[in-house]
This record gives sequence, C-alpha cells and structure tokens, in this order.
Amino acid sequence: MKKLLIGGGIVLVIVLFAVSAYNGLVTKDESVKRGWAEVQNQYQRRADLIDNLVSTVKGAANFEQKTLTDVINARASATQMKVDIDDLTPEKLAAFQAAQGQLSQALGRLMVITENYPTLKANQNFLDLQAQLEGTENRVTVARKDYNEAVQVFNTKARSFPTNIFAGMFGMKVRPTFEADAASQKAPKVQF
Repeated sequence: MKKLLIGGGIVLVIVLFAVSAYNGLVTKDESVKRGWAEVQNQYQRRADLIDNLVSTVKGAANFEQKTLTDVINARASATQMKVDIDDLTPEKLAAFQAAQGQLSQALGRLMVITENYPTLKANQNFLDLQAQLEGTENRVTVARKDYNEAVQVFNTKARSFPTNIFAGMFGMKVRPTFEADAASQKAPKVQF
C-alpha cells in the first residue's frame, strides 16, 4: 500500500509539473501572438496613412513621378503580404521584413524630395501627416521590440529543460525574431 501511495504521489507531481509547464508555454505563446498582432497593427496604420500622405503631396507639388509610383507600389507589396503567426518561419519573417523595408525606403525618398518644395513643407496637412508617419515608425519599432522580447521569453522557456520536453510533445516550436535590415548596418551619408 505504501509503495502505491508513493508511486501515486510521484505520478501526481509529474502531472502537476506537466500541466504547469504546458500552461506556462501557452501563456508565453499568447504573448508572442499578441506582440505579432501589434506589429501588424502598426504596419497597417502606416499603410493607411500613406494614402493620405500621397494625396497631400500630389495636391501640393508636382514632383518626380517615379518616387510617388515607388511609394504606391511598395505600399501595395507590403499590404499584400500576410503572415500567419502560427506558420511564421524565419524565411517568411524575412520576406515580410523585406517588403516593409522597401516601403520604408520609398517613404524616405519621398521625404527627401519634399525638402525641395518649400510650399509642400509649409503645408499644414503635410506636416501633420509627416508627424503621424514619424510617430507610426516609432510605434512600429516599439511593437517589433515588444514582439522580440515576447519571443525571447517564449523561446527561453520552450528550450529550457525540462519544459522543452513538453514543448516538443505539444508541437510548440521556437519563434523567429525580427532582425535588423542588412541595409541598416551601413550608416547613411548626409550631405549639405
């Protein structure tokens, strides 16, 4: 009888640990999903603002058509790419980042061109949209940072022993993080 109670106690401890480990992994996984949703939310906010920015610039200045076309095309490419958090691989994340990076570059060229148009710079609507866009870029940065932090917490838990055993049993894999764009490794050259 005593051996049966000891064996039952050991099994109970193992079951309780497994439940705790699984629930901890689910909590961390949900944090990753929330972080990813916020990243997508901020990218969508940026895409929505671009139409207003382009319309304002079109109405206020006659400038290089190629830049405007690049912004419109980059926005279309970035908004067409949909990535499911449950099927997020490093390759899919890299493709998502590349599309968003092209949009960031096109917006940067648009902002540089506007420097040559004093009436556009003085246009309050443009200034408001530019401030919104800058704020959105900051929000995107914060959302990506928060996502990476959630991924780091989840990945640490999913890879740590003995939780990694349960993560493997329940199909919970480590999540990819955002990484710096290769072009950002080179400092921009500012000339006056």
